[in-house]
Amino acid sequence: MKKLTLLFVGCILLFCAACDTEIEEGVRKSDLSKDVQLVTDMGTIVLRLSDETPIHRNNFIKLVNEGAYDSVSFHRVIDNFLIQTGDMTTKPGRLGSKRDSADWYYMIDAEFRPDLLHKRGAVNAARMGDDQNPERASDGTQFTIIQGRVYNDSTLALAEKRINGWLAYNKVVNQSEHKPEHKKLKELFDKMDAIYSKDNPADSLKIQAIEADIKTLKTKFDSLAEIELATMEPYRFPEEHREIYKTEGGAAHLDQNYTVFGEVITGMDVVDRIARVQTDEADKPIDDVRILSATMIERK
Repeated sequence: MKKLTLLFVGCILLFCAACDTEIEEGVRKSDLSKDVQLVTDMGTIVLRLSDETPIHRNNFIKLVNEGAYDSVSFHRVIDNFLIQTGDMTTKPGRLGSKRDSADWYYMIDAEFRPDLLHKRGAVNAARMGDDQNPERASDGTQFTIIQGRVYNDSTLALAEKRINGWLAYNKVVNQSEHKPEHKKLKELFDKMDAIYSKDNPADSLKIQAIEADIKTLKTKFDSLAEIELATMEPYRFPEEHREIYKTEGGAAHLDQNYTVFGEVITGMDVVDRIARVQTDEADKPIDDVRILSATMIERK
């Protein structure tokens, strides 16, 4: 009888293993019903990824399963706003992953969802600004956890103004008649980045010339955005979102412009502790705060 029981259990395990298919490289079906545990220097944070953003969800699971986030530091921390991590250059010696270092720099398509907002505890994808990234695509590895603040009607009105200004600007730079000049603007930013990466003081005159050209184009796009803003249908926070921002808090001005793909289930006290650490002028913690390990865990 005992042998039959063991045989039966073995068959069940084999059946379950066979059902746990790999839905894409590095992501198994069972991963979709799990949470992500981040063990940091200052405590443990548990994240739940959203099924409404499958591109971001699967990309994040794949990175966790690869051990990509192990030993990465929080490189940008702003109290009452957010904590940011996922920059693979912050790893000690940039080791600890099977990936080639060049593969860390990639983008994934935006997944804006009307019901996913930047409430306290939201997880969103970092990205470059519209001048270099008009598609608002997300950085492949960097993400932030929103700490935020509580809003009132007047501060929500200011947040809506910022959102609509960004939406108008994005519409302008994506209009076909402005594509050539926007391409030029992007090339100027690329040139600037290339010069700064060399850190050559002799290039200061080149930088000044590029900055002047950037300012000229930016001024034109800003003016066009003002015209667009006056004619477009403005975004307004849904009443449900307004109530959340007025009670729980968050970073309301980021809505409609960054992809939210998850939320903190437990560990917001840890997020608060990380957000309060001492930082330098670039919002980088004076003393490194690292993700010691990131793993998929059974959902409780």
